Amino acid sequence: MHTALYDWSPLLRLLFVGMAMAALPLAWVLWRQRRAQAHGRIRGLTLVTLFLTFDLVLFGAFTRLTDSGLGCPDWPGCYGQATPLGAHASIASAQLAAPDGPVTHGKAWIEMVHRYLASSVGFLILVLAISAWVVWRQRAVSAGRAQVYPWWATLTLLWVCIQGAFGALTVTMKLFPAIVSLHLMGGYVLLALLAVQAVWQSQAVSAQAPIAVAAPLRATIVVGLLVLLLQVASGAWVSTNYAVLACAEFPQCQSSWWPMMDFSEGFALWRPLGLAADGTPLSFQALTAIHFAHRLLAGLTFAVLLLLAWRLRSVPRLVRPARWLGGLLALQFATGLSNVVLDWPLLAAVLHTGGAGAMGAVLAGLLAATRTRSPVQAPSTVFERHTT
Repeated sequence: MHTALYDWSPLLRLLFVGMAMAALPLAWVLWRQRRAQAHGRIRGLTLVTLFLTFDLVLFGAFTRLTDSGLGCPDWPGCYGQATPLGAHASIASAQLAAPDGPVTHGKAWIEMVHRYLASSVGFLILVLAISAWVVWRQRAVSAGRAQVYPWWATLTLLWVCIQGAFGALTVTMKLFPAIVSLHLMGGYVLLALLAVQAVWQSQAVSAQAPIAVAAPLRATIVVGLLVLLLQVASGAWVSTNYAVLACAEFPQCQSSWWPMMDFSEGFALWRPLGLAADGTPLSFQALTAIHFAHRLLAGLTFAVLLLLAWRLRSVPRLVRPARWLGGLLALQFATGLSNVVLDWPLLAAVLHTGGAGAMGAVLAGLLAATRTRSPVQAPSTVFERHTT
């Protein structure tokens, strides 16, 4: 059954659902921070939005891993309706025509809940941007304290709009691997943007300066963040090409330390799902190359971030983020290994995606909370107090 890729008729109803979902956490923040000054409420809203964005990343992984990305083959609604209830007949017809296809009632609900959650996060970020501008214009932060500037909140709002566009393209371009990968990476960037703002707003509320650290340590944080970004891109490419099971053993792959691989075909970026650039089916050697490259980068990333965690522990006030980073590295190793040897269990795969996002948020927060100190300066305590 032919369906228009874009049907804007349910847009207002979808936005209303998103606003209704966002109303509860927004009301909770206002009640919790009812005695706080304006910048304290902004900090509370940022932390709640960061938490819900992390949930959105996890649910996005769940949507992808349950093959629900095309549960509704149009955008922004489902067969032109705001909920799968209104599209019941269309979904049933599509499922009858292709029982093993991507459209089922369960997958439609998973896809639409993901869209509802995304719209609620978008609404919270809109409120956050407006609030930041209001505080900035009214100069609500007292003299001598760090100002809450609205530019990062505005950038976050623009970024979530870009994410929405990539979400639409994910559906209308039928899970095109490059688009899906960029959409996943964009979610990680959104987490990092919110983490940076949460740290800076904590500094503003407590009137604390950034932590002063030695230049080599701060450079290691930057390197760690860049290496993690590369690894995240590799992991997104593995996931969106369904290359996890190309190697079903560890540490070897296909009973070899260097199996047969086709890197040129596997890393041809602009091609449909399951096809090579010339339109032929993607070879198993290409999938193996995608998987194996991710393993190699994982070793590099693990070494760099383990070194960073060890160096952070040498600074008494940075022991807590060091523990977070070490714990997340252990989680990533365990879930990554489980994906390979346990036939890609859903829980492990979702946690693996979430762990990568959490590490990105920790590293971005570390970068925001620190600055290079001169030889006569001592580090401060803001990150220890506000990163948990």
